[in-house]
Amino acid sequence: MLDHFLEITASQPLLQVLIVILATFVLEDAATVITAIQVHLHTISIPVALIALYCGIVVGDVGLYGLGALAAKWPPAQRWITVPSAQAQQSWLNKNLFKVVFISRFVPGTRLPLYTACGFFRAGLPVFTAATTCATLIWTTALFMLSLRIGGVLLAHLGAWRWVGIAGFVIVIILMGRLVARTQKRKM
Repeated sequence: MLDHFLEITASQPLLQVLIVILATFVLEDAATVITAIQVHLHTISIPVALIALYCGIVVGDVGLYGLGALAAKWPPAQRWITVPSAQAQQSWLNKNLFKVVFISRFVPGTRLPLYTACGFFRAGLPVFTAATTCATLIWTTALFMLSLRIGGVLLAHLGAWRWVGIAGFVIVIILMGRLVARTQKRKM
């Protein structure tokens, strides 16, 4: 569906940016893969694709932070959180914020709880935003370039089956993330 919208809007880069940004709110890795495929199909340029992906992902991350900050002001949410000392948690988080947020971009399953916790404990938003931006630039660029390469091979060699191959690639990316997250969860 994303590919259809990008194809229709090939002559409207601002609309393409909006579509890619919205797609990152649904599944950012899938949006990255499909957007890279669209670069191969010449329906979106690399700069427009990457800028849209970066903006969408960082805005989504800051949105999760915002949800945590809103939850901190909601009395029932405060009762659900049982921590030894909210002040100690906030202090630790502020001290390690950049490193923890940066690393979480590369560990599947950690972003939602961590980013909302950052907002809940009012960790520094500027440091949070800088960390998520730096990590997004690295992670998204790497996934985009991998998708560009693999997508090119799939488009060139699978003919009529290319979309099945691309769907399979997207599913593999999503399942690998879930597998790593489960493995990390078991280790804890």
